[in-house]
Amino acid sequence: MKELVVISGKGGTGKTSITAALAALAGSAVIADCDVDAPDLHLVLSPDIKRREVFKSGHMAVIREEDCLVCGACKDDCRFHAVRAVRDNGRPSAFRIDPVSCEGCGVCVHFCPAQAIDFPDRVCGQWLVSETRFGTMLHAQLSIGAENSGKLVALLRKEARRIAAEAGDPLIIIDGPPGLACPVIASVTGASLVLVVIEPTLSGMHDVERILGLTGHFGIPSLLCVNKWELNPQIAKEIEENAQSAGAAVAGRVCYDRSVTDAQIKRKTVVEYGGRAAEDIKNLWRHLENRLKLNYLDAVMQV
Repeated sequence: MKELVVISGKGGTGKTSITAALAALAGSAVIADCDVDAPDLHLVLSPDIKRREVFKSGHMAVIREEDCLVCGACKDDCRFHAVRAVRDNGRPSAFRIDPVSCEGCGVCVHFCPAQAIDFPDRVCGQWLVSETRFGTMLHAQLSIGAENSGKLVALLRKEARRIAAEAGDPLIIIDGPPGLACPVIASVTGASLVLVVIEPTLSGMHDVERILGLTGHFGIPSLLCVNKWELNPQIAKEIEENAQSAGAAVAGRVCYDRSVTDAQIKRKTVVEYGGRAAEDIKNLWRHLENRLKLNYLDAVMQV
């Protein structure tokens, strides 16, 4: 089983559009949208939800007002200012926990003299298993202000591997989160291949350096794709040269094409819709297929 993870240094580079197109070209793959803070792969793939699960992580304090002594110890002890006083004629009549501010540390629970604070598991969002026209899709959505997105990404990847193994699908295609934070690390760790999608800008040049530093640290083979390359051919060339110097081959370029936006409006991938960018992505996919096969053969030889 092989895992292809598509990432970028920031949002808006075209990472998800390219991932959706690659899923269409793959023919048979399990797809995972691991950008759980702001998922949007479903906008193009139109998934039919088959299973919905609650994602719980960490804890949240909840005051039982009927048992509360209104002593204010919880408010005094909370360094995150998550305890709010309910006032009656200027004096506190009750205390409540702000769920957005609560970090789940448990200090208020431990020091409450009346033991009037419960500490249940925190519901941080949901994850889903769906069917698309290109195969099974795993996706999720964190609740507003919720954290632990790295843990949710790890859960999605684990479930994607299980489903792929049961179905006999040899490939998992992952739409990773942008940036370099914990969710990105959770997305790429142990992957077979990473595709870095970059725009031809100065910030893109710095993003490549940072991303390849991350994938190099974990020893993950990486390839580069410059999207909308002709917007600045000189910067695109410099980015590719820098990536090659860092040990990442150039998998392809994708031109700027209005057809990408037109396809999205119709809830299609660009390879279904057609256009110049579609041909570039088909060439990109052929390169990725060959590289995945080579990685697999290398792994077999090492065994």
